[in-house]
Amino acid sequence: MTEIISRVLPILLLITIGFGLRRTNFISESTAGDLRKLVVNLALPAVLFTSFLEIEFDSNDVAIVVATFLLCVALYGLGRALQPRFGAGHEYFPFLMTGFESGMLGISLFGSAYGLSRVGYFAVVDLGHELFIWFFFLALLLAKRDGIQSPGRLFGAFIRSPVIIAIIAGIVASLAGLRDALYNGPIVGGVMNTLVFLAALTVPLILLIVGYGIQLDRRGIREAATPVAIRLAILLPLALLLPVLLLDSLLDGNQYSQAAFFTLLILPPPFIIPLYMKPDMPDEQRYVNNVLSLYTVVSVVLFVGYVMINPL
Repeated sequence: MTEIISRVLPILLLITIGFGLRRTNFISESTAGDLRKLVVNLALPAVLFTSFLEIEFDSNDVAIVVATFLLCVALYGLGRALQPRFGAGHEYFPFLMTGFESGMLGISLFGSAYGLSRVGYFAVVDLGHELFIWFFFLALLLAKRDGIQSPGRLFGAFIRSPVIIAIIAGIVASLAGLRDALYNGPIVGGVMNTLVFLAALTVPLILLIVGYGIQLDRRGIREAATPVAIRLAILLPLALLLPVLLLDSLLDGNQYSQAAFFTLLILPPPFIIPLYMKPDMPDEQRYVNNVLSLYTVVSVVLFVGYVMINPL
C-alpha cells in the first residue's frame, strides 16, 4: 500500500498544483503555453526517442499498430453514426468520440506510475494511434475548418513534427542496433545524457500543465457528460478485456504492455481539437473544452484506481 500511494500521490499532487496555479493566477496563460511548447518540442521527443531506442521490434508490434489504428477509425465512424442522437447541434461530436491524448497525458500518467524507463511499452501501443492522428484525424479537422487540404501539406506537417521525428529516429536507431554506440560514444554519449535529462522534465511539466488546463464550466458539465459517458461505456470494457483476452498473444502476456493498452483507451480525446476548430464558434469551443476537461478528470481517477489494483 505504501508503494502504491508513493506512485499515485505525485500524480494527484502535481495536477492539483497545476490547477492551483490557474486559480491563483500564479502563472499566466501565455506562460503555460510556453511550457506546452517546451514539452512538445523538447521534453516529449526526448522521452520518445530514448524509449523507442530501447525497444526490440517484432511482428506482434506491427499487428498492435494496425489494431490501434483501425480501432480509432472505427470510433470515428461510430461517432458519426451517434451524432444525430447524442450530438445534435455539435459539429465536433464525432471528433470527441475518437483519438486519445497520449502525448500530454498518457505518457505522463504511465511514466509516473510505472517509470519512464518503461514508457516504450506505451509508445508501441500508441504508435498506430499517432499515425491515425496525423494522417486521418488532423486531415478531417483541417478539412472542416479550411476545406480539403492537399496530401502534401499533411505529409509536410507530419514529418516536421518533433514528436514524429523522435519516433522515427528512435525506431531506425533501434533497428540498426545503435543503442550501445549512441550511449557509449564520447560526443553522442553526452547528447544522449542530455536527452535523458530533458526526458526527466516530461512527467512533472505535463501533469502541471494538465492541472492548469482544467476549466470545468458548471453550466456545461451536464451536456459534456453525455459524450464522456458514451465513450467510456465503449472503451472502458475494451480497456479491461482486450489486453487480457483478445490481445494477450500480441502483447506476449507482458503486464506492462497490458497496462499501456489500458492507459491509452481511458484517455480523453486529443487536446488539439480546440486548436483546429473554426474560430467563429464560441459555444462549440466551450462545449469541446468542457468535454476535454471533464474527461481528463475522469481519466486520472480511472488510472489511479487501476494502479492501486494493478501496481505491477
